[in-house]
Amino acid sequence: MASPYIELEVGERTVKVTNPDKVYFPEAGITKRELVEYYIAVGEGALRAMRDRPTNLKRHPDGIHTDAIYQKRMPPKHPDWLQTVTVRFPSGRTADSLRVTEVASIAYCANLGTIDFHPWQVRAADVEHPDELRVDLDPQPGLGFDAVREAAFLCRDVLADLGMTGYPKTSGSRGVHVAVRIEPRWDFVQVRHAGIALARAIADRAPDRVTTAWWKEERGERVFIDFNQNARDRTVVAAYSVRAKPNAQVSTPVTWEELETVDPESFTVRTVPARFAELGDVHATIDDQAYSLDPLLDLFAKDDRGDLPYPPNYPKMPGEPMRVQPSRARHQEDESG
Repeated sequence: MASPYIELEVGERTVKVTNPDKVYFPEAGITKRELVEYYIAVGEGALRAMRDRPTNLKRHPDGIHTDAIYQKRMPPKHPDWLQTVTVRFPSGRTADSLRVTEVASIAYCANLGTIDFHPWQVRAADVEHPDELRVDLDPQPGLGFDAVREAAFLCRDVLADLGMTGYPKTSGSRGVHVAVRIEPRWDFVQVRHAGIALARAIADRAPDRVTTAWWKEERGERVFIDFNQNARDRTVVAAYSVRAKPNAQVSTPVTWEELETVDPESFTVRTVPARFAELGDVHATIDDQAYSLDPLLDLFAKDDRGDLPYPPNYPKMPGEPMRVQPSRARHQEDESG
């Protein structure tokens, strides 16, 4: 017996939604159809965030309480109109990832059970030179959203001093992301170094509340700035992406004024479409100006603290400090001494 389905008109495409009444978010009672229709409703904003970017998919085809499928490669079998782009991983291997070119491609992937979309910080025309610098503010256990809010405003102030503008959004969980459009002239290593310089400049303004410590044992109850989100093959969730949370929380672009009072849990699949219909995309101007990284790279070059550890899946990188947590390093020194 064939599965039930509906067809939705998305621009020039017809997207088939199979098993539309399948419940993906049991606590909220949100179905697959509601998920797909959500992405269509905010399509203009979601497309702006992902357009022409290689994008990883986090799929829950049997609902959010089942194991996720992290998909970096598009299956060979897909509609002819759905595009892909080849990316290279730190290992040297390559993959043909989703290239988001229209709202229909987002809706098509939502029908596959994609809850979260995670775009790279590059565009398909040049996958070796990022056009986005990312600040990922991650509160450590014990901290509330007010701590993240404070860190975000410190980030805004540092950027302003450098003559740059950042665009904040809720992460769809407990954090905040700030995106800065940059000229695509620097490679991943350079962009990561600029991210480290920015993170340190923010943390230096409030070292008791913000940290760049890569090792969790050193972070304490502070907001961690994950500088490694600027490394190759590291992604943050897209603006307007849903998260696999019981209330179907959404990573939502906000203005700096809104961030002063916003409650991130108020942004859900069922509330964001009305907000979008009323306000449009509050990040609509994000592509209007791209900034030079020279000021941040100068800061990095002058900082005698040097580089910081890379993610564990990376080969040993030039200039990288020892990739071992401090307590373990001390233990090894004690044993050898």
